[in-house]
Amino acid sequence: MSHATTSVVADSQRLVVKVGSSLVTNQGKGIDRTAVKEWSAQIAQLHQQGKQVVLVSSGAIAEGIVRLGWPRRPKAMHELQAAAAVGQMGLIQAYEVAFAEHGIRTAQVLLTHEDLADRTRYLNARSTLYTLLNLGVVPIVNENDTVITDEIRLGDNDTLGALVTNLIEGDSLIILTDQSGLYSADPRSNPDAQFISHAQAGDPALEEMAGGAGSSIGTGGMITKVLAAKRAANSGGDTVIASGHEPNVLVRLAKGECIGTELRAELPVQSARQRWLSSHLRVRGKVRLDAGAVKALKEDHKSLLAIGVTDVIGDFNRGDVVACIDEAGVEHSRGLINYSSADTRRIMGSPSHAIADLLGSMSDAELIHRDNMVVNYSK
Repeated sequence: MSHATTSVVADSQRLVVKVGSSLVTNQGKGIDRTAVKEWSAQIAQLHQQGKQVVLVSSGAIAEGIVRLGWPRRPKAMHELQAAAAVGQMGLIQAYEVAFAEHGIRTAQVLLTHEDLADRTRYLNARSTLYTLLNLGVVPIVNENDTVITDEIRLGDNDTLGALVTNLIEGDSLIILTDQSGLYSADPRSNPDAQFISHAQAGDPALEEMAGGAGSSIGTGGMITKVLAAKRAANSGGDTVIASGHEPNVLVRLAKGECIGTELRAELPVQSARQRWLSSHLRVRGKVRLDAGAVKALKEDHKSLLAIGVTDVIGDFNRGDVVACIDEAGVEHSRGLINYSSADTRRIMGSPSHAIADLLGSMSDAELIHRDNMVVNYSK
């Protein structure tokens, strides 16, 4: 177990904040507008510090149940999906009004796990979120419960928060819950339970503590938070699990105060992304580069531009993993490509400013952005 005196949030520029359903719905009684105003006010203060924030908020189904006048949470999938659709209107409306008081625009982003598993949709979602953040907008993200077919699971937004952290390469994921953090055992039944203030994300001992045999903490959703921290660490994101009932918790974390359980990522962002690109993704095609482009990637640490490509091999789609080879066929890097093979053939050898004229529009100036590339320096 590692220790630190300053919260990781203090040095984090890009944050994902996940707020649990119990914190925004007044224990299932519909949207708690006082709480929503409080979260919005805290995030507005983070904005003033120059931090970018994506908010992952639960609460749509609970609000929908109230709006529809149902006495209890339904079990039928189509009714849950209907409640989510109705409740999402109230959830976003509440945040829109609350953030407007601080002069901040909000955006609704509904995602499914499939959106983030499919690389083309992943790139599109990533581009949209980056654009919103650069515009100073706070994206309000929720799972698209209206269309998912798997059983709607409590705690699923913990996983969604981690996936969004990976998506935008967030520095920190803050999971706010109704518990103070992670204990070595259930403190309600074990007087010897120790509070864990600092640990390493992905430590197998944490999963045993949170969801081991006989642990009621697991049923309370702590295991999903531990697994979310492990997932966020895959792209270098640290995680803080803290109580949303702590006064001004986000602002205090941003000032460096250690609150709750801090689970630090072991690997730096670049190493995690390199491992992901090189080990887990299959190459769908190749682009041949001239000597100048190879030098730009390996020595100058630049993105790949279309002007440096001399040939396109194979058929691939936007978001596929493509290898970058030199004139002799040696692979020097691979990455997520921003254009299909057909479009790449049309723009190869051309400067970036000509892409819009050649294709009718330009989604990205780079063929493969540096952030989505792993370079093989051994060759």
